[in-house]
Amino acid sequence: MARKYFGTDGIRGRSNVGAMTPEMAMKVGQAAGTHFLRGGHKHRVVIGKDTRLSGYMIENALVAGFTSVGMDVVQFGPIPTPAVALLTRSMRADLGVMISASHNPYEDNGIKLFGPDGFKLSDADELAIEALLDAPLALADAADVGRARRIEDSRGRYIHAVKASVPEHIRFDGLHVVLDCANGAAYQVAPTAIWELGAKVTSIGIEPNGKNINHKVGSTHVVTLQETVVAAGADIGIALDGDADRLIVVDEHGRIVDGDQIMALLGSAMSRSGKLTGGGIVATVMSNLGLERYLETQDLRLIRAKVGDRYVLEEMRKHGINVGGEQSGHMIMLDHATTGDGTIAALQVLTQLVASGKPASEVLHLFDPVPQLLKNVRFSGGKPLDNPDVQAVIAKAEAELAGNGRLVIRPSGTEPVIRVMAEGDDAAQVERIVDGICDAVRIAAG
Repeated sequence: MARKYFGTDGIRGRSNVGAMTPEMAMKVGQAAGTHFLRGGHKHRVVIGKDTRLSGYMIENALVAGFTSVGMDVVQFGPIPTPAVALLTRSMRADLGVMISASHNPYEDNGIKLFGPDGFKLSDADELAIEALLDAPLALADAADVGRARRIEDSRGRYIHAVKASVPEHIRFDGLHVVLDCANGAAYQVAPTAIWELGAKVTSIGIEPNGKNINHKVGSTHVVTLQETVVAAGADIGIALDGDADRLIVVDEHGRIVDGDQIMALLGSAMSRSGKLTGGGIVATVMSNLGLERYLETQDLRLIRAKVGDRYVLEEMRKHGINVGGEQSGHMIMLDHATTGDGTIAALQVLTQLVASGKPASEVLHLFDPVPQLLKNVRFSGGKPLDNPDVQAVIAKAEAELAGNGRLVIRPSGTEPVIRVMAEGDDAAQVERIVDGICDAVRIAAG
C-alpha cells in the first residue's frame, strides 16, 4: 500500500506546511495514541525533541493530541533520538516520539515513533496510523483526558546508559577528542559522556539557538571539524547529526572516516573477541563493495538491506546479527541500543582506539574503498524509472558491471529525487555509467 504521510524515517517536511503543521501534529498524536491504546492500564507516551525552533510548536500540538485520547505524556526536552528509544522502554511507555528532521536544516521538522519495545514502528503500524489520520476518532471522556509532565533528569539517565556500553577497565585518559554536536540534540549529553570517561574534549556545535542546527556543522558538514582536529593536534574528531543517531569520524590528519569503515572496525573487533553474533554485519545497498571484500578476508558475511536504519534493523533481527549500519553513519549496536546511536558508536570507536594504542589513521582505515559515485536527479512528478528508455540504459549498465561492480538506483524516501549509484574497480567506467543513467532519467522526467 502506498504511503501518504510516512517516509523512510517517520513523517518529515517543512515546518508549518503540509504534514508539519500544528493541526497535523495533533492528529498524529490522536491517531498514534488511539492505535496504542491497548489493555486496561493507564497509557503513557514519552516525547523528546532536538533544538529546532518549530519543536516547541510541534511538541505542544502532539501533547494536545495524545492527552485528548487519554494518554499521559512525559516530556524530556532536547535529547537524542536513541535516548527516546531507550527511555520508552525503561519507563514502560506505550509509545515514544522524537521530534526531529535529523540532518535537515532548521526549517524542516519531523516526527519519529517508537513502539513500547524501543524499536521503530513496523510498516504495518505506520500504515494503521495513516489510516486513522484520515478517519474520525473517538476522544476521551472529560474524566479520562491525559495529563502531561516534564522530567528534568532524562539526559542524566541517558548519559549513564551510554557509558555502560564501555567496559569498566577502559578509560579515555590521554585522548584529545574534537566533538561536533551539530547544534543539535546531543549538545549537552555527548560531550559530558566522553569527558566523564576521561578524555579531553574540545566541543563545537554546542550553542543551539533554534535556527542553527546542522548549519555548517555536524555529520553533513565536517569541514570545521577537520580544520579543528588538525589545528588542535587532536587524536580524533567525531561529528553527530541533529538528532545524534549517526556519526562521521575524522582521523588525526582530518581525513573522513565513513560508516563503512566504522562497521569494518567494530564488526571485526567484536568478531575477534567473540562478541559478534550472526557471523557478519548488516549494511545497506549503498555500502561500498570494499567493505564486503574486507569482511570476506575476516570470514564474515555482509547482508545488505534497503536504505534506512529501520530496514537494517529488520535484517539484523532476522539473522541474529548485533552490528549493523549505513555508510552515512547510522550505527546500530543491538547489545546496547534498539536504534542508531551516534554517541554509543563514538564510545565504541574510542574504546578500540584506546585498546589498540595506535593512531586513528591506522585503526580506522581497514580497506580501500572501490571507486563509487552517487548522483541525484530531481524530478517534479511521474515515475521516470518506469520509462522503457531508462530501463534499457540501466540494463546495459548492469550487464557492463556484472562481476566487477554494482549498480543501485532508487527513489529517495524523503524528497523528489532519483539516486543513482555505481561502483567498480574502474573509476572512469563508473562515472560514465552514472552520467549516462542520470541523463536518461532527466530526459524521461522532462
